[in-house]
Amino acid sequence: MKNPNGSSKSMKNSFSVCRSCSLQMVTQESFLARLEAPEELEFTKMDPDIHENLLTNGKGQKGVPSEEKLKDRLWSETKKMWVVAGPAIFTRCSTFGINVISQAFVGHIGATELAGYALVATVFLRFANGILLGMASGLKTLCGQAYGANQRRMLGVYLQRSWIVLFTCSLFLVPLFCLTTPILKALGQDEAIAEEAGVIALWFIPVVFSFIPSFTCQMFLQTQSKNMIISYLAFCSLSIHIFLSWLLTVRYKFGIPGAMISTILAYWLPNMGQLFFVMCGGCQDTWKGFSFLAFKDLWPVIKLSLSPGAMLCLNTNGWEMMLAFGFLPAARELKAAKFSIVNIVLTSFAIGFTLFNFFLFFRGRLAYIFTDSSEVAAAVADLSPLLACSILMNSVQPVFSGVAIGAGGGAIGAGWQSIVAYVNIACYYLVGVPVGVMLGYVFHMQVKVAVTGLQGGHF
Repeated sequence: MKNPNGSSKSMKNSFSVCRSCSLQMVTQESFLARLEAPEELEFTKMDPDIHENLLTNGKGQKGVPSEEKLKDRLWSETKKMWVVAGPAIFTRCSTFGINVISQAFVGHIGATELAGYALVATVFLRFANGILLGMASGLKTLCGQAYGANQRRMLGVYLQRSWIVLFTCSLFLVPLFCLTTPILKALGQDEAIAEEAGVIALWFIPVVFSFIPSFTCQMFLQTQSKNMIISYLAFCSLSIHIFLSWLLTVRYKFGIPGAMISTILAYWLPNMGQLFFVMCGGCQDTWKGFSFLAFKDLWPVIKLSLSPGAMLCLNTNGWEMMLAFGFLPAARELKAAKFSIVNIVLTSFAIGFTLFNFFLFFRGRLAYIFTDSSEVAAAVADLSPLLACSILMNSVQPVFSGVAIGAGGGAIGAGWQSIVAYVNIACYYLVGVPVGVMLGYVFHMQVKVAVTGLQGGHF
């Protein structure tokens, strides 16, 4: 016979187990509900004597600054700027130095040759240089933003598209050098000087085409911070040019042909070195060989090139410092762009102020590098203060051609070329040129006042 007390006890035990399980489930559901509504949880306060951070990121600790100091930011930004801009500045100075050295040797051949060379180099070649440099600035925008967005393979395609656009533009500039003599005679230039300038202008046609690989490859390499190869090639080219100019004009007395052969070689040697570096493994991530994509979508590249072409043909002394602004919009670093702008403007002004004092101090001696005439040297000394002031003003203006402070980005780097082009054209051609022409030719106030009007509009 079964014991009734035993069955009763087992039933009680089963009830207790079920009750405990249900309580446990209720407790778990309540805990989960509180986790979903953390504001209802109550926490026990910690001991107020405990001051240690359990989880730290380095900020607020003793000896660790909470924010980077201004001088550290300036130093860091300056180093980054000079990594990009230093080789670019040296390259531009070397390229400009080629013309200076050639003009110095030509000046000791004869006064007519010096005048003809100076006319072609400062008017026709500089005009072509400004247009091609400005149009190549479209490549700067495209490469900078593509590299910042990690689209490396597109850099090589953009480079080839720029070659096509700049080569076509150079073909339209060739008649300007073929018709130099008639143009100068129509403007009232002395016939002997115009004839000599026409001969020299034909020698400059290969130089014009050398700007195509020069500008584009420089911007292509600078985008990837591969700047030192540009500086090495520029230094070698300048050194070879000095030796060849002396050898062909002084030692063997070849005159203008000797000076121009040396000039052409000096322009093309660094271009050949840059092309060899790009195509033979120096840019494996960005150069994938020639592509038919270069012939596709050329019109956007042309439109992007026209605005900076109009802008920089007014002033071809702009730095490459604004290159980094192309990276910053693509990387969403607008505050960094603003800080870079301020730093670049201050650095540019400091360089301009140094050159301002240099030309004021040596104004009576510099002319003898180019001529033996005391009259020419006296005229140069008389105009040197105006030149020094022009350098001081232009030290800031080219930077602002690539910068638009209000939105925190570079005009070239951010793709605002049209706005700056309109501003430059209005200030220079609608204000500066008319004022200079009126003061110089209507009121007969000579060169000083005329150039002052031009520089006023430029600034």
